[in-house]
Amino acid sequence: MVVGAQWIAPVTVHHVPDGRNPLRPYHHPEGWRTNILSSLSLNDDTIFKNLKQKEARHQAEYQTAGRGVFQRELSRSKEEHNVMIKPYTAVGLIPTVRGIRKRADIKTNLEHLFHLVKAASWLSSLDLPVRLIAFPEGALQGFNDEVLDLDHVQFARECAIDIPGEETEELGKIARTYDAFIMAQAKARHPEIQDRYFNVGFILSPQGEVILQHYKVSPLFPVEHSVCPHDIYDWWIARYGRNLDAFWPVVDTEIGRLGIMMANEGSYPENARALAMNGAEVVYRASYPHPATGNEIFEIQSRARALDNNMYIVAPNMGTYYLLPEEATPIDTFGGRSFIVNYKGQIVGRQDYGGSSTYVGGVIDIEALRDHRARAQWDNWVKDLRTELYQLLYEQPIYPKNLYLNREPMKHAEYREQVIKRQISLMHERNIWVKPER
Repeated sequence: MVVGAQWIAPVTVHHVPDGRNPLRPYHHPEGWRTNILSSLSLNDDTIFKNLKQKEARHQAEYQTAGRGVFQRELSRSKEEHNVMIKPYTAVGLIPTVRGIRKRADIKTNLEHLFHLVKAASWLSSLDLPVRLIAFPEGALQGFNDEVLDLDHVQFARECAIDIPGEETEELGKIARTYDAFIMAQAKARHPEIQDRYFNVGFILSPQGEVILQHYKVSPLFPVEHSVCPHDIYDWWIARYGRNLDAFWPVVDTEIGRLGIMMANEGSYPENARALAMNGAEVVYRASYPHPATGNEIFEIQSRARALDNNMYIVAPNMGTYYLLPEEATPIDTFGGRSFIVNYKGQIVGRQDYGGSSTYVGGVIDIEALRDHRARAQWDNWVKDLRTELYQLLYEQPIYPKNLYLNREPMKHAEYREQVIKRQISLMHERNIWVKPER
């Protein structure tokens, strides 16, 4: 968990291996962009050796420059966090979005978001101050890489963004204007991996600085082309370590401990539990497509994850979708059903409509959450985990790691043949599932 990161500006928080201050920015020397097709094919020993050599060249600078800042800010953070966190309003935007052909098309969606957040924040703050604004997954770029089964490398070069970058700078203006934290998402490049993009959730401080990045670990597997950390698992743990921060980072802020769980990640209870075990109190969970939303899957999952882990879930869905920038046909692809769920699984903010641009708002009470966790005897379940028993569930691997260590992500038809069918067969072979007779 990153502690007190919101007090450091202008610093992007990266969860990095031991030996370098995680609250210091890591500036990569020019030319140090790794071609994943060549470097990731190295054996494990070579990967670790090369990474250690690169780390050693820069380690002294960051340890020396960062230690004083880290200690000052950590001390300041502890002092500030002893102050009670007053209840506040969280707002989830439900925007109209146009799918993009190139990165420059994002500007149209950003302009729309500026207008929508003005109305949403103004009206929602008539209750309690708005301190958290969530932009749903897809709000910047749409989902054309998935819908149109686009070439991964081409999308990485022409449509994926950099974080931080010009788009986060624009969102930072909103954060500063409304003195609010922002949770958002984008298909983005990794600074060390060429011709690949990831699905990245990120958080901005009220000063407009990126204070957390989470790389989605469970894409919408049949159709989403994003690389995830498990797809390059050996490289990832060599680079970031094998720990909760490497896969489920949480940042400690003046409005509580914040984490990211995007869309399909919420379909797997393990992702929410990992965030909870890393300290999360307020978790972003957006977006989810229809008919899963209309058939209540999105609501059931979101409420269950909140209840199981005693944490808030902020789950705005998308509004109207236009496939292309010039498209004139609006489609409600997502089916509405946006929620804010409290730590007992109760809906405290709801917006069923999704056929246009709107928003959902609800109150977050961190002190009530902390009091419940501290004083409940039964329904604060995390304290009772019998971890020695549950470890038995995961002794055998199921989904293949390193699937894209040496290649680009598969398109839809190939993935169905090479992965989905094999995974179903594996369930039958292990006698986990019974084959149907029809």
